Amino acid sequence: MSRYYEFFCPVKVIAGQAALEHLPYELTGIASTRPMIVTDQGVRSAGLLDPVISACQESDVVIAAIYDEVPPDSSTTTVRDIANLYRQQQCDALIAIGGGSSIDTAKAVNILVSEGGEDIAEYSGAGVLTRPLKPFFVIPTTAGTGSEVTSVAVIADRERSVKLPFTSSFLLPNAAIIDPRMTLTLPLHITAATAMDALTHATEAYTCLSKNPLSDAYATAAVKKIGHSLLTVMDNPNDAQGRLDLAEASTMAGIAFSNSMVGLVHALGHATGAICHLPHGLCMSLYLPYVLEYNLEGIREPLSELLLYLEGPEVWTATPASRRAEATISAIRHLRDELHHRCELPRTLRETGKVGEDQLDAIARQALDDGAIIYNPSEASLKDIQRILQKAWG
Repeated sequence: MSRYYEFFCPVKVIAGQAALEHLPYELTGIASTRPMIVTDQGVRSAGLLDPVISACQESDVVIAAIYDEVPPDSSTTTVRDIANLYRQQQCDALIAIGGGSSIDTAKAVNILVSEGGEDIAEYSGAGVLTRPLKPFFVIPTTAGTGSEVTSVAVIADRERSVKLPFTSSFLLPNAAIIDPRMTLTLPLHITAATAMDALTHATEAYTCLSKNPLSDAYATAAVKKIGHSLLTVMDNPNDAQGRLDLAEASTMAGIAFSNSMVGLVHALGHATGAICHLPHGLCMSLYLPYVLEYNLEGIREPLSELLLYLEGPEVWTATPASRRAEATISAIRHLRDELHHRCELPRTLRETGKVGEDQLDAIARQALDDGAIIYNPSEASLKDIQRILQKAWG
């Protein structure tokens, strides 16, 4: 644990069964009357915009524009198009409704409409932004990324074949609205992958080199909610309380890793996503147990503690203290098996059908250059990463 730490989360969280109805109050509170919605086709076709629009119709707020064509892997071109629409329609706030891609896209759009210009690449990196941006609200429709409470966005620059990172506390939204109605229609395989994304955020936050007492509190609370509710929701997708638990867990895990860090699971996930175009949550689920096994001797104590939150006090008490860390990894493997049984979520790279064994070396080399690896509790060489990938290949 670091001897010095900072903890920062100024995002107002509005959560619960009727959270959406509070959006107009938040908008009028900052004198916004012409917000723009940024979302994707899947969210719109699922009818998830309807409760937001109807809530706004009951007040003086007019939805001035809706952009519903955000792609799964958003690009600088998309950001520029949305920014132009925002300006044409004279909007005064942004509402992101969707998963990580829509939220990251809206964060980048907010940079352009606040700072001006056409090329979002000019603002990439850390410390570039120096002042607050336009009012921004986030309504997540997946329970995994935690983007609603993070100061980071990633946008693809297709012309240069790179992913542009943006980091600034000014990217944080004014408020995040967590309403279980927004995740009720989420398909089971996405429910599973995004929950494993949140579990990885929490687990890496709790075991990385920058962990601290405040991030630990959020991380353990997130693990407890996922352990308690994930399989319940998989068996009963209309369980509103279970859906809310997973959404809250995602937000708490987001706060946790934003104030500590992640590690080798994310380094591998970023590389695999870039090279093989696998969804991020799936990558997290694939790599988590293998990386925990690699890190085991350096994280035995915190990993043992996570067994209590993941499996409950009875299992924790019945497990010998010397075996609790291994039992935590076994519990995560068992959870992945249960998810595979329910929705065929892949457990190995081979099972994805989208990764070739000849790509493993490129993944390893790219992971070695990823910033997240700095915070991993155990140092990893290229050969170490290659060995982990061979195990994950299956």
